[in-house]
Amino acid sequence: MMNPSTLSDSIQLAVAPVFLLTAVAGMIGALTQRLARVIDRARVIHKEMMDASLKPSIKEAYQVELKNIATRGRFINVSMIFLVLCAIMIGLTILELFFAETSSGKLLISNFVLYTFVAGIGSFIFALISLLFEVLIASYSIRWKPHD
Repeated sequence: MMNPSTLSDSIQLAVAPVFLLTAVAGMIGALTQRLARVIDRARVIHKEMMDASLKPSIKEAYQVELKNIATRGRFINVSMIFLVLCAIMIGLTILELFFAETSSGKLLISNFVLYTFVAGIGSFIFALISLLFEVLIASYSIRWKPHD
């Protein structure tokens, strides 16, 4: 039978990476909102471009904006993929830590813990980089002056 103190220590050790999962969940929520805004804007532009009386200069500006929106959507999707991969890797790390601690009563961490944790952190970093690119594209694609 397992010592309650050992079980308590196991749970504490395994729960520590859960804080990273909380950050990942928050970022996934933010990315979902950004993707929804990108999709909504693309739909508005497509509708506007159906207007036959649209000036060629405005139509050209809409084409450029659609191109930027598509690029932003791709970066958001890449970031989302890395965040989900991060969540999976951190979840596996939590399971490995818990099972390693509870299976023998003492900590026997396998090499998989190192690999899954490093892969999770690496995925998180790549997600942040992808999000940074998306934000920069959004920031630099704003047209501050009205169309002619």
